[in-house]
Amino acid sequence: MSDFDFDLLVIGTGPGGEGAAMQACKTGKRVAVIERAPMIGGNCTHLGTIPSKALRYAIFQMMEVNSNPLFRAHELSVNLTFPELRKTARAVIDRQVQMRKGFYDRNDVPIYHGQARFVDSHTLSVVDANGMTEMLTSQSIVIATGARPFRPKDIDFTHPRVFDSDTILNLELDAKSITVYGAGVIGCEYASMFRNLDMKVNLVNTRDKLLEFLDEEIIDALAYHFRDRGMLIRHRESYEKIEANHEGVTLHLKSGKQLKTDILLWAAGRSGNTDGLNLEAIGIVPDPRGNLPINEHYQTTIPHIYAVGDVNGFPALASAAYTQGRYAASHMLGESPAKALVEDVPTGIYTSPEISSLGKTERELTEAKVPYEVGHSQFKSLARAQITGQTVGMLKILFHRETLEILGIHCFGANASEIIHIGQAIMRQPAPNNTLLYFIESTFNYPTMAEAYRVAALNGFNRVR
Repeated sequence: MSDFDFDLLVIGTGPGGEGAAMQACKTGKRVAVIERAPMIGGNCTHLGTIPSKALRYAIFQMMEVNSNPLFRAHELSVNLTFPELRKTARAVIDRQVQMRKGFYDRNDVPIYHGQARFVDSHTLSVVDANGMTEMLTSQSIVIATGARPFRPKDIDFTHPRVFDSDTILNLELDAKSITVYGAGVIGCEYASMFRNLDMKVNLVNTRDKLLEFLDEEIIDALAYHFRDRGMLIRHRESYEKIEANHEGVTLHLKSGKQLKTDILLWAAGRSGNTDGLNLEAIGIVPDPRGNLPINEHYQTTIPHIYAVGDVNGFPALASAAYTQGRYAASHMLGESPAKALVEDVPTGIYTSPEISSLGKTERELTEAKVPYEVGHSQFKSLARAQITGQTVGMLKILFHRETLEILGIHCFGANASEIIHIGQAIMRQPAPNNTLLYFIESTFNYPTMAEAYRVAALNGFNRVR
């Protein structure tokens, strides 16, 4: 019997922590989790992915009613306020919490509520809301504490018109305009949502292009669509100062421009939740943004302590956090987890329309001098898209000119985050079953959005044959 209380202690119950805990307990290991919030689920469940996507869907439903010719003909419309739309997420969050609590209960994984602090590399103290302290020891530890919005010290986030991605969901003001500072995934998603509510939107980007890690064609399509919807995008800008009063917020840019709107959403960067863990006691040093350096197996500088999810930085996706947690637990158990588990993670960006991608971009293939070709399918040509009226978007397949191996899939349009998984299943097949021929030689239901794969595959095949 081990001298430790547990084989694995997990700090945090978001996707990364859950993935690690479930993977380890299924092998019979003694596992416990520590959560400083009153309810489990992490920021993903309470402040990020779940509430923002529930809000997005509520906005989409209202838009669908108001743009439907059938309802317009009868002068029917829905005009809910932001707080009313936000309420739709509450029930979803409650169900998610209960479901995830059931995972721990069924697997006899105890949950300790309180702030975790390292005493030494195998010992954690947990201080609960009443100030009571409990000492826990473990053979291995996974840090899955997530991240929070980065807050510059010169910005007053207590002002009722200045928000970050954690506080914007509590918006009560009847705002008609918004400036979103930061055009990363979170900034683009919220800019898209607020524009869909007919708010005037300024999107300020500190870089040259939106979401530069994406394929160039997808970036261009997103920027075009944002502008076509009436959004104002300003690239290569950085802030000088922010002035907020009871009438609105003025963003002063270093270029001399001034943007005045009802509210401002700060969406420029995130910080790892590592303060409070007393990492100095064990010699682990976070970077300036609080992120933990790791190796390819998610180990910190102390091999039996792992860091998974947003606390280690990019890609900061809930799906990636969960698989990282599973990978770390498998590695801790002495197994050799497949690298594909954490390397082949699709990107899902919930703008309107959605974006999802997997594999290489054209830029990466060009730099690597890989002889590739492109197959396109425009959604406006698909019968299913014409029926639903969601004709904006495309599916793009990148493949090797000689072997026809699929190298990358990029989708922009309705249900992109679902559509990508069809291509993912084929990309993961061993050669020679991972080629364009699968889509050419398979029959797809008609009409469906999945048919885009056949159209794109034939389009690309005609370029090389």
